[in-house]
Amino acid sequence: MRIHFIAIGGAAMHNLAIALDKNGYEVSGSDDEIKEPSLSKLRSSGLLPEVIGWDPQKINQSLDAIILGMHARADNPELIKAQELGLKIYSYPEFIYEQSKDKIRVVIGGSHGKTTITAMILHVLKSSSKKFDYMVGSKLEGYDTMVKLSNEAKYIILEGDEYLSSPIDKRPKFHLYKAHIGLISGIAWDHINVFPTFEEYVTQFRVFIQTIMNNGALVYFENDTILNNLVSESNDSIDKIPYKTPTYKVENGITYLQHDGKNYSLRVFGEHNLQNIEAARCICLQLGIKSDQFYKSISTFGGAARRMEMILDTSKFKIIRDFAHSPSKVEATVKAVKSQFSSWNVIACMELHTFSSLNMTFLNEYENSLDNSDLAVVYYNPKTIEHKKLVEISTKDVKKAFNREDLKVYSESSDFQFFINNLDRENTILLMMSSGTFDDIQLSPK
Repeated sequence: MRIHFIAIGGAAMHNLAIALDKNGYEVSGSDDEIKEPSLSKLRSSGLLPEVIGWDPQKINQSLDAIILGMHARADNPELIKAQELGLKIYSYPEFIYEQSKDKIRVVIGGSHGKTTITAMILHVLKSSSKKFDYMVGSKLEGYDTMVKLSNEAKYIILEGDEYLSSPIDKRPKFHLYKAHIGLISGIAWDHINVFPTFEEYVTQFRVFIQTIMNNGALVYFENDTILNNLVSESNDSIDKIPYKTPTYKVENGITYLQHDGKNYSLRVFGEHNLQNIEAARCICLQLGIKSDQFYKSISTFGGAARRMEMILDTSKFKIIRDFAHSPSKVEATVKAVKSQFSSWNVIACMELHTFSSLNMTFLNEYENSLDNSDLAVVYYNPKTIEHKKLVEISTKDVKKAFNREDLKVYSESSDFQFFINNLDRENTILLMMSSGTFDDIQLSPK
């Protein structure tokens, strides 16, 4: 098959392009901007477009299909040409579904923890020598790409994002996968640019439950009230499997899971990660992995990239990077770090980077989310607000929203860099939380 990617530089898109190329597809693509690591990976795979930009001449009847990425716009000239020619146009999730129709589809959804839970499941399946395909939203250690499609695997594990599928398909991605086994880790309002009310956001999870195949299963976090309500009103033709925080203890900075009289040491920590582990265990049980086997495997799991990632670890100073950006995840991450390292000075830095976090209406959702830290810092770039065409916010607005008098707020990267450079690095943990990069400031110690 000949497949052309419109917006091939996206994180998911370039990984799928590479995976299809390895499977023998003839792959081409275009984009108006390609950044690292997509740039290097496409180049090394021989898939980097010769010229950056859109070129309708690449679109012709010899193509079997188009895969359209979210980075493209509805008026994209290549898309318009494809529509005029009547070519088959897939969104990313549509194509994944088409490739997995004959597999048992496991879809991991929820407002937080999706990538980590998916990574945990893959880790256990791999260590158990199970054959599986997958799609995950982050680069994982030991995996060349973020997606794998094969003819041999019985199962496919899919991270189920609730964001829109493509510029011309406004359905959330996880609605398209038609899970045999679904999971929802919890519901906390996000993506207000497409779901402007909490009720609209919750509806997407209600629909997701409805898309689970008859006689399938739904694993869900039972301590989420909103989620519990959705599950109770949902179709009884599926098996409903609740989970909660497992039994554990923390000794000398190490967390141990306790099961059947045994203690299993973990490389990850925090209640949120423990809940993720229990969610992954429930899924693995459905796939034929026994609990003892699961616990032995999960004890070697080191985490997904940018998810509670320890990027510097010395006896006096540690740097932890986390993808946390929604209010509930920020609060859970700060609490987890402080609980695990109670005698350390925890400096929590959060970047306002997403459309939701930079929106004045949504900003108040962050109230008290940094309170478990010893020192709280918020950084944002006014140019990002301008680029997203949002109403300007001030440092005073941020302080008021977070409801913390001693909150430090920086809107200039040079000022924030000066703060980082002059930290007291004695018995200190620097926690950096963002879905962005803090404008690529340097974190290395003095």
